[in-house]
Amino acid sequence: MPIPKVAIVGRPNVGKSSLFNWLAGRRLAIVDDFEGVTRDRMTTLIRDEDEDYAFELIDTGGLGIDDPDDLTADVRHQIELAINSADVILLVVDVQTGLMPLDEMVAERLRGLDRPVILVANKSDQPHQDNLASEFHRFGRGIMITVSTTQNRNRSDLLELIVERLPPSDQTVADPSMKVTIVGRRNVGKSTFVNTLAETDRMIVSEVAGTTRDSVDVHFEIDGQTFIAIDTPGLRKRKSQRTDLEFYGMHRAQRSIRRADVVLMFFDGNENASKVDKQLIGYVIDNYKPCIFVVNKWDLLKDTMPTERWVRYLRRQFPTLAYAPIAFITGQTGKNVKTLLNHATMLYKQSQERVSTGQLNRLLRSAISAHQPPMYQNRRPKLYYATQVGTEPPTIVVMCNDPKAFGNDYRRYLLSVLRDHLSFGEVPIKMYLEKRGRNDDEDVINRRDN
Repeated sequence: MPIPKVAIVGRPNVGKSSLFNWLAGRRLAIVDDFEGVTRDRMTTLIRDEDEDYAFELIDTGGLGIDDPDDLTADVRHQIELAINSADVILLVVDVQTGLMPLDEMVAERLRGLDRPVILVANKSDQPHQDNLASEFHRFGRGIMITVSTTQNRNRSDLLELIVERLPPSDQTVADPSMKVTIVGRRNVGKSTFVNTLAETDRMIVSEVAGTTRDSVDVHFEIDGQTFIAIDTPGLRKRKSQRTDLEFYGMHRAQRSIRRADVVLMFFDGNENASKVDKQLIGYVIDNYKPCIFVVNKWDLLKDTMPTERWVRYLRRQFPTLAYAPIAFITGQTGKNVKTLLNHATMLYKQSQERVSTGQLNRLLRSAISAHQPPMYQNRRPKLYYATQVGTEPPTIVVMCNDPKAFGNDYRRYLLSVLRDHLSFGEVPIKMYLEKRGRNDDEDVINRRDN
């Protein structure tokens, strides 16, 4: 049986996203006083191995909201998908504002469902406010519990109620094989690509710029392996960010890059790279994340523009990522999508590779023989030995007599040698030059093998 699903529903501004974050134990969904912040379904896995339970928690948009971008029907469709797939439903109301007509509309939508509904009376910050929830008993929907996400009231009691109503499940919760974050500016086709991966209407897709407002985790399977695709908001220049939502979106995108095993940097094949693209790439580089440049909507250009032109263009625009692969896809039809995911998997494996100290030192010895470091203060600086100390990214420490003696040009030369001859040539490599300690007499680089 599949992992049980628990959907959070209610009218706008009753604290659904706050409840989602509270139960998850971390900030996942954007919380703001502005109505209609949540559009797409947000999901996260709630698991407690000690208590032996696991379920997927789903946050939804507010029922009854009139979306200013004419996406009301799309938001409602996402809510309906969540309700129809849920095994348990949390109907959230606000005790401080009291019973509202929209609350009754939501309760009417849930009437007749043959699944457990828990009435969650939120914003009951103090025990004396619990009495304010009594008017919601008229809904006649099972048990009611008062909670406060801000004051951390009754979280364990709510989880207990949920777990008691979950259907039995023998599904083993497997950790994903890889997390792929999709980034790019607005309207480059990120959500369409995610829907293709999930083979369902997982994300709202429209021509409205900024449709996706939050980073959304989407689970999907390919060849029996489970992956997570992280869709992110489309970004624009900081000076053009006019609302708190856009500010939050930038930070969510950055957090999603930090979470990624591989980043897919999306471009629209009909448009040139922008300043936003360069900012995103800069953040990918700063966090040493494997990256693939993805030119989307290629079906519109394949007959008029050769791929080599885009390759040359991207190499000129982003010379520091000259090692990053470039893929040409059509997200809407799925053209080349599986090949792209296979290549992303390969990059993730490269980032986990290790090489022996002996191999590293033979390689660096050869590099020094071909190109000695420049003189520094009338002396030739020395490299003693190298070793790999970490993965994701591959991290190399090179011991030397004086790190300051090696300029950026020579450091880049050493990195290029490592990249050209080792098994992780398409992913970022961290390289540190450190001064050899007094007690470290080993000189592998300059030693000749017998």
